[in-house]
Amino acid sequence: MKKISIISALVLSICTTAQTKMTSSAGIPLNGDKESMTLGDNGPVLLEDVHLIEKLQHFSRERIPERVMHPRGTGAQGYFITTKNISSLTKAKIFNQVNKKTPVLVRFSSVIHSKGSPETARDPRGFAVKFYTEEGNWDLVGNHIPTFFIRDAIKFPDFTHANKPSPVTDLQDENRIFDYFSQTPEALQTLTWLQSDNGTPKSFREMDGFGVNTFKFINDKGNISWVKFHFKSLQGIKNLTAEEVVQVQGKDFSHMTRDLYENIAAKNYPKWDLYIQVIDNKDIGKYNFNIFDDTKQWFDVEEIKVGTLVLDQIPPNFFQYTESAAYAPSRVVPGIGFSPDKMLQGRLFSYADAQMYRLGKNHQLLPANRPLVKVNNYHIDGAMNFEERTGDINYYPSTQSDVYTEFSPEDKRVLQGYLMRKEIQNPDNFSQAGILYRGYSPSEKNNLVKNWVSALSKVKDSKVKAKMVSYLYQADPDYGTRVGSGLGLQKNDYTK
Repeated sequence: MKKISIISALVLSICTTAQTKMTSSAGIPLNGDKESMTLGDNGPVLLEDVHLIEKLQHFSRERIPERVMHPRGTGAQGYFITTKNISSLTKAKIFNQVNKKTPVLVRFSSVIHSKGSPETARDPRGFAVKFYTEEGNWDLVGNHIPTFFIRDAIKFPDFTHANKPSPVTDLQDENRIFDYFSQTPEALQTLTWLQSDNGTPKSFREMDGFGVNTFKFINDKGNISWVKFHFKSLQGIKNLTAEEVVQVQGKDFSHMTRDLYENIAAKNYPKWDLYIQVIDNKDIGKYNFNIFDDTKQWFDVEEIKVGTLVLDQIPPNFFQYTESAAYAPSRVVPGIGFSPDKMLQGRLFSYADAQMYRLGKNHQLLPANRPLVKVNNYHIDGAMNFEERTGDINYYPSTQSDVYTEFSPEDKRVLQGYLMRKEIQNPDNFSQAGILYRGYSPSEKNNLVKNWVSALSKVKDSKVKAKMVSYLYQADPDYGTRVGSGLGLQKNDYTK
């Protein structure tokens, strides 16, 4: 037998230790991996959270060249008509004049499933809108479900890894999926949406779109309020049952794309009304949940119609206007800003970084991403920079340049707090899932229960099954009991 070297023995002893500290890629022990570092409870996420940055950077670079998230997409062009002047809330010029018409590029997509997947797959659908405004591009990037599975971006790579195919078999595996979700109770409301028939929309036209995250409105006085966005389909909402999914998938691999393009070609242009919900900054403490938690809906906040989205053009080239379309929630115009929503704060870095990695430094020069207004900055050179630049000045400030910046009030809040990694107060992981369940019709409940039983029956670990059912039971006893019964579980398996 060959002698084991001292180094090999040391490595072996480290690898066989019962528990090993999680570290950064440099081997440095981490002081937390479930919460981003914030300034106080509701302060912004800090750039000095180097672990968050490293984790998101590694995550965004895992695939070449397909998008890691939202890989299968369908694009359409059209316009947005403003129907209500809300300049008292925001100085964004897109909303300062009734009947103002703004060009848009919309990309619908899958979230988890790959570029070649069938459009019948159970999955949230991305609903991303690029507004080509007179002040530059505004990207509103959301889904067809109003909430998300996690409330902190530091969990996003793990959420995705669990739901993507196994690194061993390259197959999506319910054992991995629900092992993760059994330790992530905040996902329950979004899972209730996904396991219902809403998880398999009939068409892109017949589903809503949500901004999901909370954003900030700033008016010309510097006053702020908090806002959510909701596109309501004027075609109504129509979904497929699990049985209908099987029938459709056998006939058409791309039924949603085909439906959208055929209707646009027939001049049956799909439309959505855009509604906003607004909470004044002084009222953020009035609710029994954190309004910046993206796993929650604002049930008791009025929706106000502000415009209508119309899709009337099939893009002239799929690669240029759908594959090359780059969306990032960090792209906002004056009058729209960011909330301390931890998921949004991570997305501000991750989305733009992912597109820069995928398409290159100069991807905003591509036709789908180029703003209608003239771009003035000194982001020079790099691969595929086909902009013509002349002159000797590529820096600011300069006595030889007429480029300038102007200051306008953005936010009057005073922020203070201790650095922390901390779960939000009053997470309330289950009550809204119960509200959603009780709002379904009897047939919708039946389908939801059947879909849960089908998914969880593939899970081998009985403890994981019981844990998931215990979450359903805490949301609504009838909800949990019906799924538990379908799985053959005893009540004390999930209520103890």
